[in-house]
Amino acid sequence: MTTTAASTSNYYQSLIDSVNGKPSTTAAQRAISATENRFLKLLTTQLKNQDPLNPMDNAEITSQMAQISTVSGIESLNATMKTLLQGSRDSQTTQAAALVGEAVMVPGSGLTLSSGAGVGGFLLDGDADTVKVTISDSNGVVQRTLTLGDLDAGLHNFTWDGATDSGAKAADGSYSISVAATAGEDKVTTTALNLGVVRSVINGGNGFTLDLGSMGLFTMDDVKQIL
Repeated sequence: MTTTAASTSNYYQSLIDSVNGKPSTTAAQRAISATENRFLKLLTTQLKNQDPLNPMDNAEITSQMAQISTVSGIESLNATMKTLLQGSRDSQTTQAAALVGEAVMVPGSGLTLSSGAGVGGFLLDGDADTVKVTISDSNGVVQRTLTLGDLDAGLHNFTWDGATDSGAKAADGSYSISVAATAGEDKVTTTALNLGVVRSVINGGNGFTLDLGSMGLFTMDDVKQIL
């Protein structure tokens, strides 16, 4: 029994020496090696000081080795997850930076008429038989009503050439839109979208924020379309 315990002790001591002599290249690896080192030292001390007449059972040794294996596996998993999260953050940074200068559709009821042309959009939560877009000036006076007919659920764009319902030409400037959609006698939920240009990207604690100038700040999730 004593000889077996000594040989087992020597085996684990060799493992300790191996761990001590193995170079670690990352903080995660150093943390794992330190954990294994502490465990092996404790196990070796336990083996050296055990009662020769009542040595440690092999099943108990195996159980303790399984525990350190589990701990090491968790440490390795944590290190892998940190690497993946960092990679995801780097990817988001690249994507966000690429949006600077791009035209995007975000929730909003604004519409800008410039050089006699305006572009807007909307989301439909369901299929619609009839969709109408009403364009009003800053005083709330209706300038044009666009009847778009039946459309499927999803995102849709429309253009306005500046012509009013009376046939006159509207002046360039800021307007507002409202969208109404029905399927039979039921209303279909709609979300108006506003076209804006990303001026800059702000990296905050809760993710990236897009600065669309006078339109305000929006999150990446607010972007419904990139034109």
